[in-house]
Amino acid sequence: MNSIEESLEKAKSVEDFSTDYFSYLFEVLKSIDSKEVRKLVEELDQARINGKNIFVAGNGGSASTAITMANDLGFDIIKKTGSDTPFRIFSLVDNSSVLTAISNDVGYENIFINQLKIHFREGDLLIVISASGNSPNLLKATSWVKEKKGKVIGFLGFTGGKLLSECDIKIHLKTKDGEYGPVEDGHLVLNHVLAHWFQYKLK
Repeated sequence: MNSIEESLEKAKSVEDFSTDYFSYLFEVLKSIDSKEVRKLVEELDQARINGKNIFVAGNGGSASTAITMANDLGFDIIKKTGSDTPFRIFSLVDNSSVLTAISNDVGYENIFINQLKIHFREGDLLIVISASGNSPNLLKATSWVKEKKGKVIGFLGFTGGKLLSECDIKIHLKTKDGEYGPVEDGHLVLNHVLAHWFQYKLK
């Protein structure tokens, strides 16, 4: 399985590279443990049934995935199923006033933990999305939730980083360090797997 860099070096055209990239992404997706996906679905569904909150957090491209996930498992489920027991799912990256206030006043590493201190309740879930698995703000939020006996789900990449051993459920796309594209692609694919699965099951 070629890395992205190896594919670029041997590609004679963008057609060659795109073909290799798609093949590589498929191999990366196959590295996901399907048992962890099953456990993820069970945890999410239990939170939905019990009316618990699901918080999603990430930085950079992973922040956009967090926002997309909150939409796809939130509003989109109601729109497409009419379910009266929806997912109570919230992205922690949406409110620019809150994010900049926390960053300015007490540091960027606290942008997620400080929001959780306000909103997190017993039985709630935290989903952390990180290619490296080493983002300080996600590690701080994860440690705090674990102290509160909460469960943490990790959407991870590369080697999994420090978050790999901290998360209760690990959706790990195994790639070389620095290959953000395939990891972020894979996390979005998984989001759509979840969205389509629940849309079908909750109709």
